[in-house]
Amino acid sequence: MVKENTLHEIKNLGPGILIALLVALVAKAIEGLLPIHLIGASVIALFIGIIINSFHNPGERLKPGLKFTSKKILKLAIILLGSSLSIGTILNVGKLSLVVMLFTLLTCFGGGYIIGKLLGLNWKLSNLISAGTGICGGSAIAAVAPVIEAEDRDIAYAMSATFLFDIVMIVLFPIMGNWLGLSDMAYGLWAGTAVNDTSSVVAAGYAFSESAGDFATMVKLTRTLAIIPVVISFGVINARLKQKEAALSNVEGQVKKKLNISSVFPWFILGFVAMAIINSLGIIPSNITSIIKELSKFLMIAALASIGLNTNFNEMKKSGFAPMVHGFIISALVVIVAITVEYFMGIV
Repeated sequence: MVKENTLHEIKNLGPGILIALLVALVAKAIEGLLPIHLIGASVIALFIGIIINSFHNPGERLKPGLKFTSKKILKLAIILLGSSLSIGTILNVGKLSLVVMLFTLLTCFGGGYIIGKLLGLNWKLSNLISAGTGICGGSAIAAVAPVIEAEDRDIAYAMSATFLFDIVMIVLFPIMGNWLGLSDMAYGLWAGTAVNDTSSVVAAGYAFSESAGDFATMVKLTRTLAIIPVVISFGVINARLKQKEAALSNVEGQVKKKLNISSVFPWFILGFVAMAIINSLGIIPSNITSIIKELSKFLMIAALASIGLNTNFNEMKKSGFAPMVHGFIISALVVIVAITVEYFMGIV
């Protein structure tokens, strides 16, 4: 009986998972062919998925597997992402980056809330853009999305908004850094806190100097830790909003319940923390840790491929240019706030 159920699950989920993995492989291959690393495989996979969907909408045969990949496998990828973090890295980077990050995060979520309201965006899309801008691009968007039960089209739009700004910043950051006369450390701190995606931080950092690139990468990894409190906070916020909706709907027989933290807590984030601790303690050999990191990245690419395959471009267009405007304004504010804080701290 158990064997029959397992075979049924494989037949049900297999096709969709396989398609997502194939798109991920193609995206990785395209990334490897690019002469300059300007765009990560995750974004490439997302766009490939959207393009495929625009020509051929995935049928019922693929949908269960795509949903499984975009939800369950995505959470597994986030857990494994913890293996790329080290408490030692955070201590090395020190208080300097944490102070700047505090201000940039406040700018993203505080300013993002206000701007999202003014532009008429739904709160989920607005906060996905803010999370991507304030923490770490696609990884943060991917971590927050399942907790707030975001639509695939909102995830795709948030990824696109942060990606487009990153492409511009890769070109402009080294120019601005030289114009401002920043030291390697000051520039690395600025790029690490203001540029979104990891691949973009690396590109912008090393375009200035090797030491600036090294420092920018360390700062970027430290930023990733902000996923933990942000995901937990959004889990509680989403649960409270759903509780209010249930109370207002006044469904017959509905009893108002107290918020049950254990039911809304994003438990996968504990796995993320556990992996970071294990990596920090050096329990797992470095070669195995490297494999886990690569597996995490690949599963993230597959998850974003499935999100792209589930995203209809015509549905995305209904949101208009407002999300892009939101992403541009928040990203620009973060760039300005980060360098301003550095000036006040005397780090230039």
